Amino acid sequence: MTLHAKYPAISDLRSRAKRRIPHFVWEYLDSATGDEATLHRNRAALDAVLLQPSILHGEFDPDLSTGFLGQTFPLPFGIGPVGMSGLIWPGAEQSLARAGARASIPYTLSTMATQTPEDVAPALGDHGWFQLYPPRDESILDDMLARATGAGFATLVLTVDVPVASRRERQTRGGLTNPPTIKPGMLADLARCPAWVNGIRKTGMPRPRMIESYTAERRALPSNQHIGYLMRTSPDWDYLRMLRDRWDGPLIIKGVLDPQDVPALTKAGVDALWVSNHAGRQSAAAPATADVLPRMRAVTDLPLICDSGIEGGLDILRMIALGADFVMLGRPWHYALGALGEAGPDHLTDLLRQDMISNMGQLGTRRLAEIPGRLIPR
Repeated sequence: MTLHAKYPAISDLRSRAKRRIPHFVWEYLDSATGDEATLHRNRAALDAVLLQPSILHGEFDPDLSTGFLGQTFPLPFGIGPVGMSGLIWPGAEQSLARAGARASIPYTLSTMATQTPEDVAPALGDHGWFQLYPPRDESILDDMLARATGAGFATLVLTVDVPVASRRERQTRGGLTNPPTIKPGMLADLARCPAWVNGIRKTGMPRPRMIESYTAERRALPSNQHIGYLMRTSPDWDYLRMLRDRWDGPLIIKGVLDPQDVPALTKAGVDALWVSNHAGRQSAAAPATADVLPRMRAVTDLPLICDSGIEGGLDILRMIALGADFVMLGRPWHYALGALGEAGPDHLTDLLRQDMISNMGQLGTRRLAEIPGRLIPR
């Protein structure tokens, strides 16, 4: 039986991953904040986006390639940053970097990764992005940027939607601690996840190694915080301008939800905007990204990335129809790893590709640029 026959959708990968990942880790990956209303709002908003099918277009193979930030990608999606990725599945950072390289799509390493940029560099392809949680100390910032550049990360992503730690109540109930520790009550849960346990034995208990290289402090923190909060700042406009001066490559701002911020971001010289509500992990009152995206597209010509709530190739097309130039996914890549290990990300890439091709055939669209013309106005 082929993987497409056994796992034809992201939901199938999610179901198997849930059985193979320990509960306290699963709650970290799969949860949102508060009553998780924003997580559900993301899904509802995407379901409300309708696209008009079109007939009698003959046979054709849709072209999924797209231009973004001066590069041409064979697919309009990539691998978004997830903190402590190697806790979710052992060796996740290298596995996902390799998958991105094989597919020639961006892979984004989080500041809070369990591996350093230098660790990931041998697996990195030509499209490495580095996601920055901004440190307060400028000398640390300079060193982080130099390490990212030296490891081959050419695009910088500044996350601006985490000014403070969100509560993430479900994650807290799951029992995760920072740094992660195994408690006696978790042993029965671990016994049902031998692949995860064996992987952790090889990699060691995951820790945010880049952050820890800048501090000797090993303080225990609440579930919703981590060692990075001891050294990072909540950036302001001066910090953004300072960062723009220090970084020569493309600079993307992640976590933009208010169109009123766009003029100032444009003036600051950013290269692209990433419309995101952090997959519902920061505010239970945040709007769905699918609802914000058209308003953002109406006020800027800057390239737009979008994430949050993507559950298939059709959702990627929906985001493109609403004005996105590129789409990023986070959780699904980790569902794929948890379900199938190293083979999972390649299967997910093909799953998304085939879903897009199928739906573009129904829409009668040969190129991604034609997708917005199929949007049914609400």
